[in-house]
Amino acid sequence: MTHIVSRSVFLLCLAALAGCANPLRTAKQEAPVAAPQADMVAPTRLESAPKRPPASARTVEQFDTTTTQDRAAAVAAPDQGKGVLLGRSVTSLGAPTEAGFWVKTPLVTTRAKGRVTSPQTGNSVQVDLIPLGGEATGGSQISLAAMRLLGVALTDLPELDIYQQ
Repeated sequence: MTHIVSRSVFLLCLAALAGCANPLRTAKQEAPVAAPQADMVAPTRLESAPKRPPASARTVEQFDTTTTQDRAAAVAAPDQGKGVLLGRSVTSLGAPTEAGFWVKTPLVTTRAKGRVTSPQTGNSVQVDLIPLGGEATGGSQISLAAMRLLGVALTDLPELDIYQQ
């Protein structure tokens, strides 16, 4: 009797598992992509593509692939009078595998050049501003390289002033 019950349970589980495979399902067809309109402008790359960290990266230095020249250019003072303060945002470390100097923030709706300043350290870094969905009062994300140049701890949630040039 026990043998019959266990065999029935096994067959029931096997049938349920087979239903998960769904061999009769057809591949989804993607919706056709509309051709770009003449009045649409293609987005431009704000900087050359930074070198991606190696797959074996484990330390901060291995993830930060910026060069000495890149860092010097990022901390160079922008022209006086350039830049509009968009606001102050609580900022967290973004994806460390995304190289370069950038801030993803809900304070912009299109990609732009800008800079961030840490009131805590007084340091400033020029960055690419990248739109981040959500409310303008939401937090921002910053690249590993930019956060290091600002001199704030990688585990902190610093409030940064964000400017658009």
